[in-house]
Amino acid sequence: MTAIVAEVGEFLETGNVAVWLTPEDLAESDEQATPETDLDEIRADLAQAIELHQYGLDEGRHDVVAGWHAKGRRTARENIDSLVDPGTFVEYGALAIAAQRGRRSERDLIENTPADGIVLGTAQVHGTPIAVFAYDYTVLAGTQGYANHRKMDRLFRVAEKLSLPIVIFAEGGGGRPGDTDKPAGPGLISDTFLLVSSMAGRVPIIGVVAGYSFAGNAALLGACDVVIATKDSSIGMGGPAMIEGGGLGVHHPADVGPINVQYANGVVDIVADDEHHAVAACKKVLGLLSNQHCPATAPVDQRLLRHLVPENRLRSYNMRPVIETVVDPDSLIELRQGFGQGIITSLARIGGQVVGILANNPHHLGGAIDAPGSDKAERFLTMCEARGLPVISFCDTPGFMVGPDSEREATVRRFGAMFVAGARLTTPLIMIVTRKGYGLGAMAMAGGNMHAPVLTISWPTGEFGGMGLEGAVRLGYRKELDAIEDPQKRKQRYDELLAEMYDAGKAVRMAAAYEIDDVIDPADTRTLILQTLKVARC
Repeated sequence: MTAIVAEVGEFLETGNVAVWLTPEDLAESDEQATPETDLDEIRADLAQAIELHQYGLDEGRHDVVAGWHAKGRRTARENIDSLVDPGTFVEYGALAIAAQRGRRSERDLIENTPADGIVLGTAQVHGTPIAVFAYDYTVLAGTQGYANHRKMDRLFRVAEKLSLPIVIFAEGGGGRPGDTDKPAGPGLISDTFLLVSSMAGRVPIIGVVAGYSFAGNAALLGACDVVIATKDSSIGMGGPAMIEGGGLGVHHPADVGPINVQYANGVVDIVADDEHHAVAACKKVLGLLSNQHCPATAPVDQRLLRHLVPENRLRSYNMRPVIETVVDPDSLIELRQGFGQGIITSLARIGGQVVGILANNPHHLGGAIDAPGSDKAERFLTMCEARGLPVISFCDTPGFMVGPDSEREATVRRFGAMFVAGARLTTPLIMIVTRKGYGLGAMAMAGGNMHAPVLTISWPTGEFGGMGLEGAVRLGYRKELDAIEDPQKRKQRYDELLAEMYDAGKAVRMAAAYEIDDVIDPADTRTLILQTLKVARC
């Protein structure tokens, strides 16, 4: 039998005996260490934990899930499952419930407010660790409650500590006024928005919306690098209740910020057909913004590039096939296509390397950069710098848009912001002039001037000047032309002067004057980009 020989309060030194154990004591201990136990037995404490978790799982909410499916929608958990690698999701705060014990029973809250309306945790997507947040619209309309915010704050801090990319399924109605079990006050000291905003630019943040996203939920979207929304989405900084409460009328949720508005104004980067399409786009964007290298895929025949820009300099053309030909097949995704249409911004891979692509759109204002296009370029360049992505600039612009109408859009400031973003680039910039490289617009596409890129090259169709050639002739030779009374002779002289200026500004002459690094065979564009990126160690 065990015998304790030390006295209470006694100071023991090395070698002192405190307890005597008999052989019987040791035998009994061995029996306890290897009990004959049913390993499948569920004890009462474990059974309780399992039961509580069931209320938050889709299989434990048959009626709610069936109703949601009847609307053609996927649950928060289904969206997470379709995004992440199987078996990698680690949930945080699964047993949290709404902070409303002051007016509802705990059983009611357990059954009807599982996870306090947000499912979140860590996972992997194609092996890349991420933090994922999914508001659950079937729980209190996906509103942001007290426990809900605490869960988000907790995971944001984990994501910050581990530098995890973030995906936010942001459907929901914004702040929730019905919580009772919380500190007094309006709740304006929540860390959620501070945390997500402080991480912007440090890790990729992608927002996904299907349905309604208002107020606080929409505010989270505003901090995202890329916003993907389905066609039936409506996004607004205030929902119908807030709008009506502010005396601004009664509006249906679908009319607050429909997709045709939010895509055209640049809030939404990518429009998806449905949640399945949205998640697929999210995976693609996540891989690009995370700078995941992939094995290089065989490109299309690069000789096509020789024929995509017309020989007739007055004929327009589509820049997108140029980009699609240069990049790896199936790697291209365009951002904010509905906004700032004079500028094309895309993510893609070239030889497996992720790059950002900035390009002029000759189909819009002849490639002139207007104020919305400047905003679009500025934001894109800032994102590429934050993510460490090289930028490939395809230039075909007659310059910035000018005129009284343009100036009403604060173009001076907005154009200036594009220059600032270009000047701040520390990632490699490669510029390819496909046709027009005129004035300040061309300099902005080059990050400040034609020698700011690590490589500035032109196709043989390139033409350069301090401003558009037609305008330069009209301004520079106005007196001479006005002095010619015969309209036909005046037109003939104008054409002669224009031809002289065009010849003086041809790409080969610019290379001879060393304004640019070289004039290349368009078919060599991809090869030169890859060689330059290797030198830049990208």
